[in-house]
Amino acid sequence: MERMTPRAILERLVAFPTVSRDSNLPLIDWVEAYLAGHGIICHRHYNEDNDKAALYAHVGPEVEGGVVLSGHTDVVPVEGQPWSGDPFAVVERDGKLFGRGTTDMKGFDALAIWAMVEAQHRGVTRPLQIALSYDEEIGCTGAPPLVRAMAHLPKASDVIVGEPTMMKAVTGHKGGVTWWVHVHGFEVHSSLLHTGVSAIMWGAKLIDWANQLNASLMEAAPQGMAGLFDPPYTNAHVGQIRGGTAHNIAAKDCEFGFGFRVVPGQTLDHWRALFMAKVDELTAEMQKIRPEAWIEVTEKFSLPPFAPTKGNSAEALVRQITGDNSDNFVSYGTEASHFQAGGYDVVVCGPGSINVAHQPDEYITLEQFAEGQRFMERLLERLK
Repeated sequence: MERMTPRAILERLVAFPTVSRDSNLPLIDWVEAYLAGHGIICHRHYNEDNDKAALYAHVGPEVEGGVVLSGHTDVVPVEGQPWSGDPFAVVERDGKLFGRGTTDMKGFDALAIWAMVEAQHRGVTRPLQIALSYDEEIGCTGAPPLVRAMAHLPKASDVIVGEPTMMKAVTGHKGGVTWWVHVHGFEVHSSLLHTGVSAIMWGAKLIDWANQLNASLMEAAPQGMAGLFDPPYTNAHVGQIRGGTAHNIAAKDCEFGFGFRVVPGQTLDHWRALFMAKVDELTAEMQKIRPEAWIEVTEKFSLPPFAPTKGNSAEALVRQITGDNSDNFVSYGTEASHFQAGGYDVVVCGPGSINVAHQPDEYITLEQFAEGQRFMERLLERLK
């Protein structure tokens, strides 16, 4: 089978509209067929509905101590965004490759697939593995089962998560926990508000608690690793809300998302407990008015913080290849923390800028894509 260039692989990957709400199986089918055509045995892990799959593979001797190239296959939606062309076709213009996922993160995926094939043909004495997940964009939920599924492969020592960092080594990021909140009120005419429970107005108390909490956290001096991040504290956020029937009716229902972005050094359980205590407090107050009223919460997303560690061999490897010795920490989340929890040394490093991820006319520059290929070439040299 022909050995495709990274650019050609990228064009094929972008052509699959793997928005998180839809299946990624056509892309996985293509990747598996391409790698199998070069003698690489692939493995899959399906989600519960069997409409999505992660793919992983191993090249080189059946020994431990290899390197994992980790990427995700899903992308965010394009609806409502003013794209200048087809989001699912790579277009070159002004030194840039435009298309959904070119930077987040099918650019890295293409380079990783290319590197796997090159490793197979050139030969390596230290193994190279690839791990392509699903559902990263909706909470990194596909990563934990993928990490567990990879346990039957010879255990690699280092993981490079290829999120766009402009080829800088990122060694820490915030974690997060998010709930969907459903406030169940009791409808009455708004002129008799004191006899009912407005789900919107009581939900607003929980949201205002988030505002007060953020204000106090912002004023406090950063503690421990928090000072490495911008902002240097855990913050609460509400990004969606809906509810109510009419202006003159106390709302029966109010629903919204509520979450924390948690700095390394703090636990998700601490913030879970704080949140649930406030929910219980408000529920008790609501039920003094109407016992039918309550606050229902469903945890939707959980990602542990990715903490910098001493003696991180993945970080050392990337710094040797790139020559980058800067300290880089980010407030967004990646699958790095799940691999770290799985016992790997992990670093986040990939081509492209996070500033254009999820944006209309998303792109990766030709320069960054070429730098990513040079990185893979240098990695292959070290694996000989």
